[in-house]
Amino acid sequence: MVRKKVKLVWIQNDAARRATFEKRRKGLIKKVSELSTLCDVKACALVFSPYDTAPEIWPQDNQDVMRVLGRFRNMPEMEQSKKMLNQEGFLRNRIGKLHEQLHKLNSENRETKLHKVTDEPVHGWRKAYR
Repeated sequence: MVRKKVKLVWIQNDAARRATFEKRRKGLIKKVSELSTLCDVKACALVFSPYDTAPEIWPQDNQDVMRVLGRFRNMPEMEQSKKMLNQEGFLRNRIGKLHEQLHKLNSENRETKLHKVTDEPVHGWRKAYR
């Protein structure tokens, strides 16, 4: 069964938006739980909702959450923000990777065309005199 691609646009219908939020929040909490269990990493999730006054916290034990957050806060500031990206930073990285990919494909195309131009007359000459 193939899933259809989801359009990332604002959901106008309030009930549909809330239902989608609930499903995705549960999925996110499940993924964090699986990551923590399967890979033996210390992780926590705080999900703030416009529908609830208190955030949903995973794991339920506040001491575990405080340990993970304390460990994060004790890291040097450069390490904390090393892999954090805002939307602009993410898009800049993505554009850079796409430019590299485009450059690589252009080089491959140029090389293929060059081989085709240089090899075609030789092969054509051989075929004509056989």
